[in-house]
Amino acid sequence: MQTLIIRASEGELNPLIPHPIEIVLSLVVFAILFFAVKKFVVPNFEATFAERTSAIEGGLAAAETKQAEADAKLAELEQQLSEARHEAARIREEAREQGAAIIAELRAQGQAESDRIVAHGKAQIEAERQQAVTSLRAEVGNLATGLAGRIVGESLDDEARQSRVVERFLAELESGSGVN
Repeated sequence: MQTLIIRASEGELNPLIPHPIEIVLSLVVFAILFFAVKKFVVPNFEATFAERTSAIEGGLAAAETKQAEADAKLAELEQQLSEARHEAARIREEAREQGAAIIAELRAQGQAESDRIVAHGKAQIEAERQQAVTSLRAEVGNLATGLAGRIVGESLDDEARQSRVVERFLAELESGSGVN
């Protein structure tokens, strides 16, 4: 070390300026490294970069294709959903119409059944009324002939005579009630 310091002080060696041999040796090593890197490393890097670029571009193209397919599928599903909604609305409307028709039919059947029951009831009432009128005529006739026989003093047991008296009495009653 002392020799270096001494020589430096003598002016022979300047530590800032390298020796010419070091410069030549450095240039040769740099050239060999540059050639090795350019010959072996750079092509591998470029091949790797090209593979990555093509993979990325292929991935992007595949992603765009998949996105387009997904968009088409989404549009198709939305169309099917829209058609299903329209179909459901149509089915609901048909069900409402069928329900209204069934209700109208049941109302008509109910009204017809009601009319039939009312008509049957009226016919039954009319039959019972006729039976009551007939029964009352017979009883009124018996009472009237018995009473008339007591008033007149003779027996009105003869059927023909009794029938004529009852008919005449009832006719007078009906004509009297029709006048009032």
